[in-house]
Amino acid sequence: MSSEHMQIGEVAARTELSLRTIRHYEETGLVIPSARSQGGFRLYTEADVARLMVIRRMKPLGFTLDEMRDLLDITDRLDAAAGDDLPADRREELLERLRDFDRAAKKRVEDLRTQLSRAEEFAAALAARLTRVPAP
Repeated sequence: MSSEHMQIGEVAARTELSLRTIRHYEETGLVIPSARSQGGFRLYTEADVARLMVIRRMKPLGFTLDEMRDLLDITDRLDAAAGDDLPADRREELLERLRDFDRAAKKRVEDLRTQLSRAEEFAAALAARLTRVPAP
């Protein structure tokens, strides 16, 4: 096995994703192991790990599998067309879709901050209430 490749257990440890989750992302086509060992074990590269990290970061923001797939497709196309291989109008279309994801992510982060603030207020109110409970 090449030192460039990792088995799924190492990838799981590095990404903090379960084996089951990684396999699920494979089944849905979000990430495909770059190779297989002679024994049939999935083998992943640093690029596969980076792809899984994108997915892991999108999940808490509530992006769907289809949205994850769309973003990965956009970034794959932009990366593959590094330079001037992509027509300008197609490149701009992909960049605009990427900007849409950026705006959506920022909005979802702000929504999560609001939810967290409300949750912290609630927890503080409960803690304050507990301090006011008379001793038996």
